[in-house]
Amino acid sequence: MTASWIVVIIGAAVSCLGWYLSPHAWGYGLFGFGLAHIVLGMMDMFRFASDEEPQSE
Repeated sequence: MTASWIVVIIGAAVSCLGWYLSPHAWGYGLFGFGLAHIVLGMMDMFRFASDEEPQSE
């Protein structure tokens, strides 16, 4: 769970940098790259962790 938060925070930082550089092509690329990291980090937080919690039968 901690790794997911790290990915989201890094994605937010990269998105902010891309927003700052947005009139240029590099800015748009960094903004999209950061948004992708935010989305993937959030998806990783909400997925079912079958490895961590074994089911008892």
